[in-house]
Amino acid sequence: VLGLAFALPVAQLLAWAGGALGGWRAPRFAALLGHTLLLAGLAATLAALLALVLAYAGRLHPSPGVRLAARSASMGYALPGAVIAVGVLVPLAWLDHGLAGALGWLAGHPVPLLLTGSAAGLVFAYVARFLSVSFQTVEASLGKIPPSLDDAARSLGAGAGGTLGRVHLPLMRGGLLTALLLVFVETMKELPATLLLRPLGLDTLAIEVWERTSEAMWADAAAPALAIVAAGLAPVVVAIRLSGRRAS
Repeated sequence: VLGLAFALPVAQLLAWAGGALGGWRAPRFAALLGHTLLLAGLAATLAALLALVLAYAGRLHPSPGVRLAARSASMGYALPGAVIAVGVLVPLAWLDHGLAGALGWLAGHPVPLLLTGSAAGLVFAYVARFLSVSFQTVEASLGKIPPSLDDAARSLGAGAGGTLGRVHLPLMRGGLLTALLLVFVETMKELPATLLLRPLGLDTLAIEVWERTSEAMWADAAAPALAIVAAGLAPVVVAIRLSGRRAS
């Protein structure tokens, strides 16, 4: 079953990719890979940081308001990527026009839009879309740390920031790494939001796979597809290693 479902398709992709990366395709693939890694890395890092802030705020102040804010901020995963893109595009365009108008008034000449159609808007959409993935992982990792460690740190004079840096973060390395990898992989695979919000010329691996397969150019889509498959295996490898450490 494993051979039919995974090994054979991957073998076919490898065969196609080996003959398709020559000539102009290798530089094209390198550019696509660079764009994808940059966007996914930024989105994963920002999502992990925001998830850590929300989870730690809920631990310090477990009030209904804080919990509601955390849950509301992580609802994007339940919505399709196209809906998130439209939901981000409308307020972003409004903010961008206001910002451009203010800067144009100060500069004395028209200023182009800065956020709409930029990588910043795309990364913001990724974070809104996949924050829930990061938040659930970080919150679960933080919840495994007993509150008695917080009390012990406070009794020694450590504040909230010191407790987080010296006590919690060392114990949350595995959870944070998992959160980073999960959002990284989800971002690499995301297609609708990328299609709607990406800057002109900033193509990703997912877009390349979609464009090539829609034109039945299977060999040209093989290398980008393999890169996405390889990235998808990373969380599995990390989970196996973490499980092995806990067992030992």
